[in-house]
Amino acid sequence: MDQQLLTVTAIESVGPDSVAIHFETPADFSASPGQFVKLTLDTPEGEESRFYTISSPDVEDTFEITVEIDSEGAVGPLLDELEAGDSVRVAGPFGSSYYEGEQRVVVLAGGPGVGPAVGIGERAIADGNDAAIVYRDSDPIHQDRLEALSEADAFVRIVADGQDLTDPVADALESVGDGAQVFVYGFADFLDAATSAIEAAGGEPDEAKVENFG
Repeated sequence: MDQQLLTVTAIESVGPDSVAIHFETPADFSASPGQFVKLTLDTPEGEESRFYTISSPDVEDTFEITVEIDSEGAVGPLLDELEAGDSVRVAGPFGSSYYEGEQRVVVLAGGPGVGPAVGIGERAIADGNDAAIVYRDSDPIHQDRLEALSEADAFVRIVADGQDLTDPVADALESVGDGAQVFVYGFADFLDAATSAIEAAGGEPDEAKVENFG
């Protein structure tokens, strides 16, 4: 989809300094959880664009992104002030590290990577597939959705920043069985820790679908 003005249908707090923004889905928009979109806003310093990963399980009628608000950033505070009925310029989707109906999925998420993690987990469970999530953050968000996933028989493990990932990742892989597709979403230091944990657990880090947030 080329850049379009999309209408905000809802915005809600999902944890400390974090919001989920819901947009009306245009007719020509098709995407899967794990892909991302580009938002462009006008700021006092000029036009600014940022990329955000889709955090809803589907894009029927509406779709969602999750935003961690940096109060000193150029874009975050503007997004935090949005209300239902406002419009934002959006383009996409982009990215190749997304859910494609795999029967067994393991999602490793650091910080804002929990957005695509919950979207993929919910979609996989809805499709009748197996899902596991390991999420590292000292101030976790989307806890209601993570609890709902756990109640729906997904494996969910939340660990604090700095905690070793080896055992949680091994447990997640074991929970879904052989042949799992692994997804990794987060910043570079988390990606390094996650890929090392995959290898230590006997997995194949080169076969993981990875999205580096910077």
